[in-house]
Amino acid sequence: MINLIPNKEKKEMVKGFYFRLVVLFLVMGAVSILIAFAAILPAYFFSSVKSNLANTKLETQSREPVPLPDQETLAVIKDLDKKLDLIEQAEGSQFVVSGKVINAILSKKMPSIRITDISYQKDQKNDQNKGKISVQGTAPSREALLLFRKALEDDSAFSNVDLPISNFVKGSDIQFYLSLIPS
Repeated sequence: MINLIPNKEKKEMVKGFYFRLVVLFLVMGAVSILIAFAAILPAYFFSSVKSNLANTKLETQSREPVPLPDQETLAVIKDLDKKLDLIEQAEGSQFVVSGKVINAILSKKMPSIRITDISYQKDQKNDQNKGKISVQGTAPSREALLLFRKALEDDSAFSNVDLPISNFVKGSDIQFYLSLIPS
């Protein structure tokens, strides 16, 4: 087929095509923005009305005087204050096993010894805030267990280290129970 359209007119046709394409995109963008605005408008009005209602309710509540509590409410408040003071005093007088004591136990542990449990029991007979720390675990041999006990005895954080003789019945893979009294 022979091309009868001159090059100048071809360039003008291509230019006109791109111009129409740009105009089409602009019109579609304007229409989509208009539709989005129309879709968001009800939500905007709804939220502004809700905000205004909340503000007016807040203003009316702030204008109302706060009612004074009656005698029954005051009595309940005083009773709760007494109970809370009692609980705070009881918590303040308890001995708390600190991280210092646990770190002292773990720092003396050999790599071959595995500790499975550290617990604290308060001495009910003694009025002082002393108790007993129990350590349970496994040791590969009697010698390792004795070295661990000796290291704990040499530590100034503990006043007494008790390792029952029954822990030495087995020769290897010993399940041990150790009781410590902090200083």
